[in-house]
Amino acid sequence: NLLFPLSLGQCAGEEKRVGTRTVFVGNHPVSETEAYPAQRFCDNRIVSSKYTLWNFLPKNLFEQFRRIANFYFLIIFLVQVTVDTPTSPVTSGLPLFFVITVTAIKQGYEDWLRHRADNEVNKSTVYIIENAKRVRKESEKIKVGDVVEVQADETFPCDLILLSSGTSDGTCYVTTASLDGESNCKTHYAVHDTIALCTAESIDTLRATIECEQPQPDLYKFVGRINIYSNSLEAVARSLGPENLLLKGATLKNTKKIYGVAVYTGMETKMALNYQGKSQKRSAVEKSINAFLIVYLFILLTKAAVCTTLKYVWQSNPYNDEPWYNQKTQKERETLKVLKMFTDFLSFMVLFNFIIPVSMYVTVEMQKFLGSFFISWDKDFYDEEINEGALVNTSDLNEELGQVDYVFTDKTGTLTENSMEFIECSIDGCKYNGVTEEVDGLSQTDGPLTHFDKDREELFLRALCLCHTVEMKTNDTVDGATESAEFTYVSSSPDEIALVKGAKKFGFTFLGTRNGHMRVENQRKEIEEYELLHTLHFDSVRRRMSVIVKTQIGEIYLFCKGADSAVFPRVPVDEIEPTKRHVEHSAMDGYRTLCVAFKKITPDDYEKINRQLVEVKLALQDREEKMEKVFDDIETNMNLIGATAVEDKLQDQAAETIDALHAAGLKVWVLTGDKMETAKSTCYACRLFQTGTELLELTTKSIEECERKEDRLHELLIEYRKKLLREFPKRMTRDPTSGKAWTDQEYGLIIDGSTLSLILNSSQDSSSNNYKSIFLQICMKCTAVLCCRMAPLQKAQIVRMVKNLKGSPITLSIGDGANDVSMILESHVGIGIKGKEGRQAARNSDYSVPKFKHLKKLLLAHGHLYYVRIAHLVQYFFYKNLCFILPQFLYQFFCGFSQQPLYDAAYLTMYNICFTSLPILAYSLLEQHINIDTLTSEPRLYMNISGNAMLQLGPFLYWTFLAAFEGTVFFFGTYFLFQTSSLEDNGKVYGNWTFGTIVFTVLVFTVTLKLALDTRFWTWINHFVIWGSLAFYVFFSFFWGGIIWPFLKQQRMYFVFAQMLSSVSTWLAIVFLIFISLFPEILLIVLKNVRRRSARVRTKFIL
Repeated sequence: NLLFPLSLGQCAGEEKRVGTRTVFVGNHPVSETEAYPAQRFCDNRIVSSKYTLWNFLPKNLFEQFRRIANFYFLIIFLVQVTVDTPTSPVTSGLPLFFVITVTAIKQGYEDWLRHRADNEVNKSTVYIIENAKRVRKESEKIKVGDVVEVQADETFPCDLILLSSGTSDGTCYVTTASLDGESNCKTHYAVHDTIALCTAESIDTLRATIECEQPQPDLYKFVGRINIYSNSLEAVARSLGPENLLLKGATLKNTKKIYGVAVYTGMETKMALNYQGKSQKRSAVEKSINAFLIVYLFILLTKAAVCTTLKYVWQSNPYNDEPWYNQKTQKERETLKVLKMFTDFLSFMVLFNFIIPVSMYVTVEMQKFLGSFFISWDKDFYDEEINEGALVNTSDLNEELGQVDYVFTDKTGTLTENSMEFIECSIDGCKYNGVTEEVDGLSQTDGPLTHFDKDREELFLRALCLCHTVEMKTNDTVDGATESAEFTYVSSSPDEIALVKGAKKFGFTFLGTRNGHMRVENQRKEIEEYELLHTLHFDSVRRRMSVIVKTQIGEIYLFCKGADSAVFPRVPVDEIEPTKRHVEHSAMDGYRTLCVAFKKITPDDYEKINRQLVEVKLALQDREEKMEKVFDDIETNMNLIGATAVEDKLQDQAAETIDALHAAGLKVWVLTGDKMETAKSTCYACRLFQTGTELLELTTKSIEECERKEDRLHELLIEYRKKLLREFPKRMTRDPTSGKAWTDQEYGLIIDGSTLSLILNSSQDSSSNNYKSIFLQICMKCTAVLCCRMAPLQKAQIVRMVKNLKGSPITLSIGDGANDVSMILESHVGIGIKGKEGRQAARNSDYSVPKFKHLKKLLLAHGHLYYVRIAHLVQYFFYKNLCFILPQFLYQFFCGFSQQPLYDAAYLTMYNICFTSLPILAYSLLEQHINIDTLTSEPRLYMNISGNAMLQLGPFLYWTFLAAFEGTVFFFGTYFLFQTSSLEDNGKVYGNWTFGTIVFTVLVFTVTLKLALDTRFWTWINHFVIWGSLAFYVFFSFFWGGIIWPFLKQQRMYFVFAQMLSSVSTWLAIVFLIFISLFPEILLIVLKNVRRRSARVRTKFIL
């Protein structure tokens, strides 16, 4: 089933669930004499949680230490514990403990919520029929085979086969909103033999077995059969399909009660099998972080190696190696020099290890998680029609929204409303518009009018009233429709409702199905009844559906409707041409077209067809393949009646959105299963193609001219490539200031599914093995690409092909239907539209929005800001840690490479956790360097950050050199201050801890004020965290120095900070060094502002 997302690849564990299972209804043996086999199925408990109380600690720690940074810090911590290192194990142990603890608490809380939700479900009350009585039980106690009673508005506690309902015809209405988001009612059916069993007593008398497939995750697929045993013990077999299966999580609506037998329970229900997560997508920023980590790890190793080498160069002088006041012990003299060098190298690694920012991962995670709420809270994404806003299914890709290069969009329901209106039709080559005349039916616009036309007209309208899966739902209560009651049509396809309403407008009204009979009111207000014998359901491979019905006088007809490509090959050639002309004309007007055909079936032929259908419907293995073959045989030798044209209106602001995406430098491709003419018309309407765009076609029509299609395709590919390569240099040099890269002739490409198959699966001879590369060269140089007649898997192939291009462009797919799921999962970022084709796309996407127009703000504003914020966060983290460690490195040149720490252990520990963490978190959540309205109104600004611009080598080197400059200023500025023998009037000399504290004070103030300089959008939160962090540093230093907390008298920092601030020289030095450090930044800001102002003046002058 191509419509289902998870069936595209094998589900985990699916290979173990091969074969069938047998379920005894009510857990009763089918006869007293037969032995009752013990059944082993899982219980009905749902477990969505990841941890238990016992395994939480080991399992969570194992998962966290799989992260390379966490593991690195664990190794450093163990080195500090085992080797005599210059800093306490607390300095790396405490930050690591903090990171691990915060992450564990977050994951533990999330898992506790899952446990709580599981318990609510597992402990809910259900009623089981046991010994002809209703027995109250907890949901988790349900066993496979139990008969369960479900009342109106209750959810089904497990997957049930419907046995009977409160309605006389054994039907029930169900909503599956919690499963696939579809809020419309779906009708499910009981098999005819069990409809009458409507009480606990009667249902308990049922002796039956159900044979069905093992559990699998496809919500829309079920294969089974029920064997009902009567007193004679002769089993009557009836087929079971998805229409008989009630899924766990769905809700019973408009039906008093139902009885159903449990076939799948607990973790084997379809809902539970769909819990499995999608493949993990990683953003470009994450890859940049890893690259930067490697660079900084290299810097760390270099520093450690340089210091170790210079230490032994320094110690090559015997006086430096063993001064008279620090003689070596015997053990130290006997230690191997290589071992000593290795431990010294490890000690330097420990001393400089803070250059790797362990807390960055926690900050990035918090930024992504908290930042995602801004999308959910955005009122501009709220849609009053569906009463919903945007939804974030994964927060890991927020910044990727600001890096998109290619947008792949579906057409129907994404660019268009998927709100269908019947416009016109063609019957036997005569075109009719949508104007009614009282009883005479359709208003003819061309062709001769004869009595024959009237008969065919009625046949056509009957076909529209009968060939569909529309249900009629009365608006008062439910037990079937009455002619006088108010009613609405319900269907999973808006096309079908449009056609039924179209027929109603012309005098043929569908009145619903009652007891297997479809009722139609004709133009003469007479009620016609047709027995519905079989429905040959629509699927995306056949692209058609059929019904077999019997009239009141016993005649049997097959009515079929489907795409022209699916119907024309099955009707006589001479009937095609007149209708084909109208179909093509309607498609060019942008309408969706369907062809309608019929055939009369003789009783003998029907007996054969019925036997085949019953046989394949009872098959448990390969049922779908067998049914497809039988359907194919039945739907032959039909007669074409006509065609319909339905309008699908363009979505509000779809054209403006595509214009904005083009102006932002994004390439937009439309991938649709629709006809080329319809899709082309829509592309013009939504401005994907401009009026001046020259279209290059690679379609079945354009390559059919030649006997060997591959040769013709190769010719066209070469021709188009030459044309584009000749034009492209001209276009690129015209107007570099324009938002577009094309300013002269624009080109658009149109390709269909069958031609794409030829390109992707071309034979490997020398003339055709380069089809794909030529095709991609053409695509790259086209303004826009339209791919029509695409199967769902072909959509995914296109996305994969572009993803693998040189430079690995970032792709985004947006769609609303199940047929879009494959491309949504394939692309870097998947967007689901909460449309009218169900919610499969929204459920499988990374983000879901109500309308296509919301894509504009999502990318140009939210995506832009998310990227800028997180890029700044990453660069800032590496910058502030290099500022932190560089003075420590320089200090080694002045302390004989003795591994003496420059900073106190408390400062080392708290620098990343407390003193500098909150300002950058607030910045990364709230910063708006450009106003949101400006970002949406000026799409070109998006190009400024494309290609991961802020995390390229240039910006990285700028931040690194800035950190190196500032770190050097901190150290040598303080060093020159200490050239004076005394900093106080009383002649007291300061020590090494005062030296380190002055450097650290300048460091904390500089990196925090640097962030303040970068902030363009100030809120009270920014003010609070920036000035609050500086105040906290001062407070902590007084506290740690024993002034606020006298019990800290014994440690080495006692009164150091207070004494340091008592010197005027120190105050002046701190202020001066902060200014010198920030001066390049201030100068840069001033120059930028001057340039911006002069540009504005120049613009005004030109205007």
